[in-house]
Amino acid sequence: MLFSGIPFLYYFLPVVLLLYFIAPKCLKNTVLLIASLFFYAWGEPKIVLIMIASILAGYVSGLLIEAFRRKRTAKIVMIISVVLQLGCLVYFKYMDFFIGNFNKVFGTEIPLLKIALPVGISFYTFQILSYTVDIYRGEKVQKNPINLATYIAMFPQLIAGPIVRYKDIASELPVQGGLWWGKTRKDDNPGKEKSSIGRRFTTEDVASGIRRFVFGLAKKVLLANQLGELCDIFRMSQEKSVLFYWMYAVAFALHIYFDFSGYSDMAIGLGRIFGFHFVENFNYPFISGSVTEFWRRWHISLGSWFRDYVYIPLGGNRVPKWRWFMNIFIVWMLTGFWHGAAWNFIIWGLFFAVLLVFEKLCFLKVLEKHKILGHFYVILAVLISFVIFNASDMGGAFSDIGGMFGFAKVPFVTTETLYYLRSYAVILTLALIGSAPFIKNTVVKLASKPGFGKYLVVAEPLILLVLMLIMTAYLVDGSFNPFLYFRF
Repeated sequence: MLFSGIPFLYYFLPVVLLLYFIAPKCLKNTVLLIASLFFYAWGEPKIVLIMIASILAGYVSGLLIEAFRRKRTAKIVMIISVVLQLGCLVYFKYMDFFIGNFNKVFGTEIPLLKIALPVGISFYTFQILSYTVDIYRGEKVQKNPINLATYIAMFPQLIAGPIVRYKDIASELPVQGGLWWGKTRKDDNPGKEKSSIGRRFTTEDVASGIRRFVFGLAKKVLLANQLGELCDIFRMSQEKSVLFYWMYAVAFALHIYFDFSGYSDMAIGLGRIFGFHFVENFNYPFISGSVTEFWRRWHISLGSWFRDYVYIPLGGNRVPKWRWFMNIFIVWMLTGFWHGAAWNFIIWGLFFAVLLVFEKLCFLKVLEKHKILGHFYVILAVLISFVIFNASDMGGAFSDIGGMFGFAKVPFVTTETLYYLRSYAVILTLALIGSAPFIKNTVVKLASKPGFGKYLVVAEPLILLVLMLIMTAYLVDGSFNPFLYFRF
């Protein structure tokens, strides 16, 4: 089931919201969990059993770690849990990759398993891993299995993130009250820490969540889908040109950004409606002046996960320089491999590792002095990286990059290229503008002016309603509508 689908928007979500808000507080998490399991099982019911088994293993591991805290047994349980969760991920996602490469290297003919990849397994596995490790590090164990299962299986962020860590929303898993009909949430005991408050629902949170969801849906339907169509047109074209290769590179980079950031916005918005405050996942990465900055702004939850659970445990930068650089390469090889079981994803990750090491050695200071050079360099690096990312194999990646730089023996421009450039000029322009904070900053500046706020209160619901009508028309038309990150 897709967020950007009619069944979700007009059947599933309204029913779930109704049941959720009329349910007593002791049943709200149960309603959300049942809805999440139904959502996940919609396409292929059998795969929900894999997730349930993973959740049960994580729950039992947490209890055992808590029971044997400060004993060596706790570490053994944590290691076993991590191995089991990663083993499940490797089996379903990477086993055929390893078998295929083993066959090529040793000339064997071991048959591939051809196992269907459970949707979202990379995301919920990382959440269970973070829960287990955090409990071992001292976080309070979740003894209520419904609450833990709700955290892991929560449908807003289950399929494609952001990767929500247990410790970030542990305080919001208990339900402390119903909807607070005010502009802001006021804690019953202001002197207490937030962790003792639990989850409450405010009209401000609901309104903010709806706004975030609709704008995220607009990113997906009105921009990402159209850019995805242009990428498909390029792939099918028999009249490629240098300009068309660059159009494709720009279109795909913007496509994956609006596709994934749109999904993250929808997930964060839905979470807010249900009373959860998920971490931000994107912060206008294309305005970055270095690759280091880019990865602080792109897929923030994944980058911080690898930093806290892989990079720092390896020693981070508090080791000899050769070990430091080795740590960077290990983290980025794993980051690439996390995205998919293919060599182009590994090369994509190592490509960024090389750039990051180069920046840390000497180039970062140059970029800080020459901002324009930094922006040009980042855009070029990102375009090349996503060409590698989207290639079917490394041969295809080299072919596409060669086409961008005139090595593919194609003309600079063709009639077909100009036709599609004119056809998609408006979409490309809107996407470029939307990838920068210009519109957001303008609205914030206008909202701060005296008297403008009252107009915004009236205009915003109308804008959201018009957007929903337009997007519904697009979706009813049955146009291109896949989520790119579902394959990870």
